[in-house]
Amino acid sequence: MHELGLLHGVVVAVEKTARASGATGVERVGLRVGSMSGAMPEALAGAWPIAVEGTLLQGAALDIDEVAAAVGCPTCGCDQPIDEFFALTCPVCGTPTGNLVSGREFEVTYADLTMPPQE
Repeated sequence: MHELGLLHGVVVAVEKTARASGATGVERVGLRVGSMSGAMPEALAGAWPIAVEGTLLQGAALDIDEVAAAVGCPTCGCDQPIDEFFALTCPVCGTPTGNLVSGREFEVTYADLTMPPQE
C-alpha cells in the first residue's frame, strides 16, 4: 500500500509547518487527490490513522477532495472529462490530445492548527 508512504510525506510536511507556527496540534487536513494520481482515496482514508499515530496530527480528521481527470482539446477548445481508459484522444470529437489538465493532483490544501491560548 503506497498510500501509507504518500501520507507519511503529508504528515512530515504538515507537522513541520505546525511546529514552526507554534501549534500544539492539528485538527484537520485537506488533500486534493486526482483520479490519475495513482492514489486511491479509500486507501488514503484507511491508512490515515496509522500515518498520524504518535505525531502532532494524531486524532486529526482527513478531508479528501477528489479531482476528476480532464484533457484540454485543441479542437473543441475546452476541457473534456476522461476516465481511466483514456486513449489519448478527445472523448467528444476524437482529436488526438495528451494534454492532461487535471487529474494528477496530490496536494495538501489546508491544515487546521490548534494554537496555544494567547496571554
